[in-house]
Amino acid sequence: MTQPLLPARPAAFALVLTAILGGCAAQTSMRYPSLLPRAIESRSDAEPETAVALADPEPSTDSALAELHKTLDRTAADFTPAAARAERLADAAKGDAPGGERWIAAQTALAELDGYRATTSATLSTIDTMASDRITGGKPDYPAIATLQSAAQAAFEAQSARIAAIGAKLPGA
Repeated sequence: MTQPLLPARPAAFALVLTAILGGCAAQTSMRYPSLLPRAIESRSDAEPETAVALADPEPSTDSALAELHKTLDRTAADFTPAAARAERLADAAKGDAPGGERWIAAQTALAELDGYRATTSATLSTIDTMASDRITGGKPDYPAIATLQSAAQAAFEAQSARIAAIGAKLPGA
């Protein structure tokens, strides 16, 4: 004969079952991890803001930059009409074979433009050296150097593009 699954006293069984289930509900949250943010999750990983040290005015640097600026301005002023002349000569030499008289005149004008671009390149190189010397010397940034450096780079790129455009008009250039 088989035993019944329910005990003879259902009230006692219900009391024991309630005590067991009540024990499950009374567990503390320490046994399972909290879903609240941890301390490490509430910190900021942002870089701390540092004050940028500005350089004090340096008369020697300012005078050197003024001379370099004059060189850039003078070169740009000389380059513009020389480029217009070279473009006219290149247009005139379009139908000529390489080595012809008009072709040689246009190539000579392009060589003159290369001289102006070389001056701009040398000036840019000098400005780059000034900037790198400040960095390696541990000196703070000097905004006037960066400004002139950007202007020199733009002038060099513009001159290079103009020379390339004029040179493209000449056969065999």
